Amino acid sequence: MLAKLFIASLLLLSTLGARAQSALPQLVKTGPSTQLLVDGRPFLILGGELGNSSSSSTAYMQPIWPKLQAMHLNTVFAPVYWELLEPTEGQFDFKLVDELLADARKHQIKLVLLWFGAWKNSMSVYVPAWVKTNVARFPRATDAQGHPQEILTPFSPANLEADKKAFVALMQHLKQVDGKAHTAIMVQVENEIGMLPEARSYDPAAQAAFAQPVPPELLAYLGQHQATLRPELAAQWQRHGAKTQGSWTEVFGPGIATDEFFQAWYYATYTNALAAAGKAAYPLPMYVNAAINYRPDRLPGQYPSAGPLPHLFDVWEAGAPAIDILAPDYYNPNFRYWSDKFTQGGRPLFSPEIAFEPGDDAKALYAFGHYNCLSFSPFSIESTDHPAQEPIGKTYDLLRQVTPLLTKYQPLGGVRGFMQAKDSAAGRATLGDYRFTVKHDNTLGWTPESKKTDWPLTGGLLISVAPDEFYVVGTGLVITCEPTAAGKKAGFVSIDEGRFVNGTWQPGRRLNGDQNHQGRHIRLELGTYEIQHVKLYTY
Repeated sequence: MLAKLFIASLLLLSTLGARAQSALPQLVKTGPSTQLLVDGRPFLILGGELGNSSSSSTAYMQPIWPKLQAMHLNTVFAPVYWELLEPTEGQFDFKLVDELLADARKHQIKLVLLWFGAWKNSMSVYVPAWVKTNVARFPRATDAQGHPQEILTPFSPANLEADKKAFVALMQHLKQVDGKAHTAIMVQVENEIGMLPEARSYDPAAQAAFAQPVPPELLAYLGQHQATLRPELAAQWQRHGAKTQGSWTEVFGPGIATDEFFQAWYYATYTNALAAAGKAAYPLPMYVNAAINYRPDRLPGQYPSAGPLPHLFDVWEAGAPAIDILAPDYYNPNFRYWSDKFTQGGRPLFSPEIAFEPGDDAKALYAFGHYNCLSFSPFSIESTDHPAQEPIGKTYDLLRQVTPLLTKYQPLGGVRGFMQAKDSAAGRATLGDYRFTVKHDNTLGWTPESKKTDWPLTGGLLISVAPDEFYVVGTGLVITCEPTAAGKKAGFVSIDEGRFVNGTWQPGRRLNGDQNHQGRHIRLELGTYEIQHVKLYTY
């Protein structure tokens, strides 16, 4: 086993060395994992997203940068607003973008830029005034009764061309002013695209498109991927004969599901046109984020419909090949459920936006350990008044220290993540020559907090660097070990707390007494944020 890991490590280093020759930020497949390379090295985004209006004022941002540093962020997700970038048609003002880049560099923070173009949270609120006020030239989506919405229709070539022109200008400018520094490492195309209050638009151009045959590109995709199609789409298509040509209702049947497939295709192709044109100017990785419908009783139109949601992945991937990642925005308690949905089929997990709330620290540890995710980013990260005390900042401090280990051992299958609540089943994992059982620290019953009704969410990760050597990272967990070899028991050679300083392990206390309960377990005490170096043996 150790020899195999050594050989795999050499192959991985060779692969990364070759890719390092291309310094432009890029997504690469490394073994079963997708990694983001920045300046030729794997990069984990320990991020935070600004409130929607924060980056519209350089002065407003000045006291925010030290907050971000105090929380150990390495990346900030910041909007770029079409209305401020192109206040007059054809005249671009990059002052805010340039100041954002300069301040990020000054504070040694990377940027993911969010293009607030045609849509932000479904609505077209950030388009320039010259677009908003010229409805004849830049038409709106309408409901079934013909009432216009505050939503630009994706069926209008004029809407697409105006949006694309501004987006390309942004990407050209980024290449010119940031093409060597790589301060901006990714771009979000639009924001939480979705149709309301119907599953699709009924504007004249949309009606004309709905009367046309299903585009052959989508039908070809269905045929080529029929064994792996999402069940919702596959069932609808197969129920109506798995046709290879026909109208939308002939291929998918009449009804609200077909309406959403139709709208999703045109959102996807619109977004793809933007991304493809932007990448032609400056090929940074690009993603689209989804507003999750977490209530199963809500129908299309009652949630932002036709966005890059899991049941529409096939439509989006067929229509938007220039988009690298479809990403979830989390504003519900079902973190595991939705993360599983977004990673089906080997898709990478990229979390650009999650509610800034208690438990984010545990979710971040679990995401990087269990899903090998690329990014974690609470929304309105600047809203805290106590950045140095924020749990997410303490977790980011740990994750920054172990990033070299994570990015090395993730592709080799040497990392596991855990997240524990009061009602959680014990987490279990086999790494190296040992099986681990992970429980909430309060299950020990040693503290007054363990008697409370509610327990805080806790989390952590295990990194195997040798068959009997591990790093344990996190907060609020108790971990027991047993050998995979039958008839043996596990013992601790040593448990050392410590830190990585400039990539070098600096051990602190040796925890071989009360802290490991005389050899019974590894403990990351609730309320602490720790890294422990563990060496095991069997007897």
